[in-house]
Amino acid sequence: MKKESAKLKTVNPSGGKDVSFFEAVFEVVRQIPKGKVTSYGAIAEALGTKESARMVGWAMNQSHFVKPTVPAHRVVNRQGRLSGKMHFSPPERMQELLEKEGIQIVEDQIIDFQKHFWDPNEMS
Repeated sequence: MKKESAKLKTVNPSGGKDVSFFEAVFEVVRQIPKGKVTSYGAIAEALGTKESARMVGWAMNQSHFVKPTVPAHRVVNRQGRLSGKMHFSPPERMQELLEKEGIQIVEDQIIDFQKHFWDPNEMS
């Protein structure tokens, strides 16, 4: 007799556990200071789910629709690239917001990334 596999839960903001994870991500992102950025992986690690960087990205995709606002433009990939810019309207908006905060960007890459990096694992 074939054992039925457990059904995977969908990533759906209306589901209790998913909302909890997304809300935790949003709370971390809201703490990123102006002029600083962090990565999807650093957020996942700070939440104790080191392997969930992609799910942090999914949360960022939904963050444009929540209140209070979430500064999603401050979340970049681990190399300091604006990998999520296509989720902004228009895509150049992510760069514009970062530049307004004093971060220089060339060809979707943050200049002096480590200087601007904020590590949520070092939150007090």
